[in-house]
Amino acid sequence: MKNTKVTINDKQKKIKLPTGTRLLVRKACIATLKCENFSDIAEIDVTFVDDEEIRSINNEFRGIDSATDVLSFPLGENGVYDVNPETGAKMLGDIVISVDHAFAQADLYGHGIEREIGYLTVHSMLHLLGYDHVNGGVEKMRMREKEEQVLALLGLSIVKG
Repeated sequence: MKNTKVTINDKQKKIKLPTGTRLLVRKACIATLKCENFSDIAEIDVTFVDDEEIRSINNEFRGIDSATDVLSFPLGENGVYDVNPETGAKMLGDIVISVDHAFAQADLYGHGIEREIGYLTVHSMLHLLGYDHVNGGVEKMRMREKEEQVLALLGLSIVKG
């Protein structure tokens, strides 16, 4: 995991990301890989955007003309990934997070922005690794369990009382 490269770009200017956000995103990516026993060198690109930009991306790539919280663009399928010829790293894909949505959802769900960004990163990482929840049922439950497992490792799980 020490050779995993997480490239982070902040392309929005509306909201200043809290101190430690980049470190949190890196930790969330690495913790997800660890939980999935992914032992290869990996590369992940994470980009922070505003609602206007994620709406445009969502419309262009998914034909959905609305903003969303996070988009995942996996570069692999069935555990087979493109490999960076210079580093030998498996290129897992791209994660695009709407900062506008992240702050709104943190308020809506009554938790901190750190937990929300951690959750969105873990959720998207699982998509890059082949998990899906679109069909609901067992797949959705399995993905949710994995999310909570990783969030607990990061100290971001929600305690239910």
